[in-house]
Amino acid sequence: MRCPFCGNTDTQVKDSRPAEDNVSIRRRRSCPACAGRFTTYERVQLRDLIIVKKNNRREIFDRDKLERSVRIALQKRPLEVERIEQMITGIVRRLETLGETDIPSDKVGEIVMETLARIDTVAYVRFASVYKNFQAANDFEEFVSELRPDLKQT
Repeated sequence: MRCPFCGNTDTQVKDSRPAEDNVSIRRRRSCPACAGRFTTYERVQLRDLIIVKKNNRREIFDRDKLERSVRIALQKRPLEVERIEQMITGIVRRLETLGETDIPSDKVGEIVMETLARIDTVAYVRFASVYKNFQAANDFEEFVSELRPDLKQT
């Protein structure tokens, strides 16, 4: 593992233990060259996933990109960090178990929206507003009225 401080490739593992989510290993490392200390996480990866964009461009699945977009949707929402991590891990596992290596970006978006809808409706609407490319307030109104059929006007 390369040291993030000095770039040395000869770092040493000082401590390993399961992370709080119990699906990854937390490793404390140190660098003998600069004495820097840092933490890494190791996760099981079932298969390499390729995301197929709407314009048919292909890119390697990036868990960090998924995590950033979910965290943006959940910003300032009352959810514990461990719960968010479990949710992201669950989404990744679901993608890996689809049986396909090429996954349409639409499918990823649907799975994220499905998961957010069960956990936090505000985050769900936030994510949907970007995913579905809302352009005006009316787009929000229509979407929210579909969520709450009892609010539909007659």
